[in-house]
Amino acid sequence: MSLIQYYGTGKRKSSIARVFLRSGKGDITLFVNKRPRPYSEYFRLDAYKVIIRQPLLLTETEDKFDIFLRVSGGGAKGQAEAIRLGIARALVEFNRELKPVLKKASLLTRDARVKERKKYGLLGARKAPQYHKR
Repeated sequence: MSLIQYYGTGKRKSSIARVFLRSGKGDITLFVNKRPRPYSEYFRLDAYKVIIRQPLLLTETEDKFDIFLRVSGGGAKGQAEAIRLGIARALVEFNRELKPVLKKASLLTRDARVKERKKYGLLGARKAPQYHKR
């Protein structure tokens, strides 16, 4: 018996999430930095759990798939948003007809904003030392 799974990659800031959807009853298995972690313990804030489940709720597929997540880098919010993008892309791979719904909710758009680097001669990315004439 072959295992049918759908794959999606999500990135946000410095977080990278690899998402595998397999048919099941809605269990979530989470690996953070190659270590298994309990999903509800790692993402303690309900806001992060809502972010992660958003594509599933929108397409009404929350109890159709078991989700396997591999996340690395960044903080909890960046990881949650990377997972959301990965789940949305995997759902499109599962069924092309879900794409307009997910696109309208802007869940298929990668948020490319990242921290700006510090420049030489400045105190931060843009903050400059105080100017004085003499």
